[in-house]
Amino acid sequence: MKSAVIVFPGSNCDRDAARALERITGVAPAMVWHKEVELPAGLDLALLPGGFSYGDYLRSGAMAARSPIMRAVIAHAERGGMVLGICNGFQVLTETRLLPGALTRNAGLKFSCKEVPLAIANANTAFTRAYRETRETEIPIAHADGRFVADEDTLDRIEGEGRVVFRYLQNPNGSARDIAGIVSERGNVMGMMPHPERASDPALGRTGGTAVFQSLLEAA
Repeated sequence: MKSAVIVFPGSNCDRDAARALERITGVAPAMVWHKEVELPAGLDLALLPGGFSYGDYLRSGAMAARSPIMRAVIAHAERGGMVLGICNGFQVLTETRLLPGALTRNAGLKFSCKEVPLAIANANTAFTRAYRETRETEIPIAHADGRFVADEDTLDRIEGEGRVVFRYLQNPNGSARDIAGIVSERGNVMGMMPHPERASDPALGRTGGTAVFQSLLEAA
């Protein structure tokens, strides 16, 4: 699988994501700086990592969504290429409208960093197929603006289309309908607030996120 990790000023999970991809796929991803205007040829996956792009000024992900490389990421998604946004990457994807809704300040108004149990709401996507035999997993979160919100019509639509892929079992941030991760209408773009790259190395005792990367490898 050929992949690339997009690096914004303020990204702090880019190397973690790259290591997780290389560990599962055996191939190191390209690291693409946000000022680039093209993605590597023949790319399967573009990954937008967690962090605090542009210091979260204006809104989390708002400035990163207007970085030059995002035109290429959007074009990649429109061609059917896979895009994964983790935490801040999810925020960027909603800002570009590649995914619906928005990520707002946690209900408790505090930064939350802890392991959270998740339900696998849909194991039939390119990002979750390796969870077929698993109903629940545990993946850490680390965010202050992780509360997923959308109008009721949008929530009803993504629910009805099976686009909710992860749900919090103990909602840590007040997200609407316990939503922790969703996919696009075509199923080739996913955003999730939990960090699977932080739960994919047996040496760290955390493997709940491994199946996300295994699923991508299978899909590619």
